Amino acid sequence: MASLLALLLAFLLLGAVVGTKMSDITFDQSYRITWGNDHVLSLNQGRLVQLSLDQSSGAGFASKQSYGSGFFHMRIKLPPKDSAGVVTAYYLTSHTKNHDELDFEFLGNKEGKPYTLQTNVFSNGQGDREQRILLWFDPTADFHSYKILWNQHQIVFYVDDIPIRVFKNNSNIGVDYPSQPMQIEGSLWNGESWATDGGQTKTNWSCAPFRTHFQGFRIDGCPSDYSNCHSSNLWWNQKKFWKLDSTQQKAHENVRNKYMNYDYCSDTNRFAVRPKECTQ
Repeated sequence: MASLLALLLAFLLLGAVVGTKMSDITFDQSYRITWGNDHVLSLNQGRLVQLSLDQSSGAGFASKQSYGSGFFHMRIKLPPKDSAGVVTAYYLTSHTKNHDELDFEFLGNKEGKPYTLQTNVFSNGQGDREQRILLWFDPTADFHSYKILWNQHQIVFYVDDIPIRVFKNNSNIGVDYPSQPMQIEGSLWNGESWATDGGQTKTNWSCAPFRTHFQGFRIDGCPSDYSNCHSSNLWWNQKKFWKLDSTQQKAHENVRNKYMNYDYCSDTNRFAVRPKECTQ
């Protein structure tokens, strides 16, 4: 077992095997279907997976392993046209009682209106940390990259390499920080009770089936059975990933200023006292 883990660490240090691309890894090498088997279609020799949603079911999948840190990524193409009430999710979760979770949730909309991207962070069972942005492109026209960096210093959500959200490790002031091993999951499901206009706009089932496509199944993460997922030998734990650089910070601020339409830190109706992490 020790020799196997040593070989695995060597792979992670390189970031990827020479000549191996995200598109070269098949779904079955890293993931398994968890529900809605008859609503999942494997395409392009397993390098592309389609999830479908109709009134009978949606579908979901999960990584075969759990991870203790990493830089996780997926390329996703969302359902087109009238997708109100339809939720596509890409996230990490621990499946424990007081769970940790890092969410991308793509909230569908009426045709001609923009998708909302909602992110959330759960730590030790506490969530309610939603932020929402309007995407500045059509996420149904082509694939786009969605990434989550998770190390002991920060969590960063990226859209096409643009940082859209940063959650710093503020455990020194009593803010719980995600630390439990998590699986990577993807799903497509009916969220019409809340997802569009607060649930006022319902799903138009005459447009079903709704289809989301996923590709890019290579995983850059530290398997939870490795003894030290915070090691600086893992490339995503190196110092340059401890904080955004000046270019990334400007891009992050641009997204917040132009495209953010909800931030829990500013919601005084929900939080009479600002959450501790919002004061930093």
